[in-house]
Amino acid sequence: MSLSRYAIYFTPRQNSALAEFGANVLGYDAYVPERRFALTEAAATATQDPRRYGFHATLKAPMRLDVGRTQAELQEALRRFASTRPAVDIGKLDVTLIGGFVALTPRTSSVALQIFAAECVATFDQFRVQMSTEERAKRIGNGMSARQTALLDRWGYPYVFDEFRFHMTLTGSLPRDIREAWQRELSVRYEVIGHEPVMLDAVTLLRQDASDARFHVIERIALID
Repeated sequence: MSLSRYAIYFTPRQNSALAEFGANVLGYDAYVPERRFALTEAAATATQDPRRYGFHATLKAPMRLDVGRTQAELQEALRRFASTRPAVDIGKLDVTLIGGFVALTPRTSSVALQIFAAECVATFDQFRVQMSTEERAKRIGNGMSARQTALLDRWGYPYVFDEFRFHMTLTGSLPRDIREAWQRELSVRYEVIGHEPVMLDAVTLLRQDASDARFHVIERIALID
């Protein structure tokens, strides 16, 4: 069985102001994996976990392909999906705290965004290999609700459907005493690019080639204008 994992994310258009902001914060550009960034030791530590995934918002969480499924088949299915879905206006984002980590989140909720994310989860679940007992044991987290556990068992990820919250992660889980400082610092950096409204105008397929590797972009596929 292949060790590669695939994910369907929203990633900003390559070289856009938002994409550059995220790449510079995380110290990694999933479009150009060989690109190098200069991070302070503190920044490198704070962003170590999200750096593996690149700057993104999750639509279909990382998954290994089921037996008989191929990357080409998944890629073609994603193209068909994108060709029938209109872009979604997310609106303006703010730098916020979600639990122990810092992320960009929408100022206002959107039913259209919730529906789009749910359709991604349901449509592409046919490609996902089912979790083994060992994998499930690793993924069960402390404090996970009964509802989240049920979603994990059915869909391979606990934060879907009613538990979904659009966010673009900027740090890993931080010690309590430095969380607000990181939020303030990243808010100042984000102000530089002007808080422009964000459109979910494409879906991106990414691949991770080994468990310790970083995800990289395979293709960003535009939605209907």
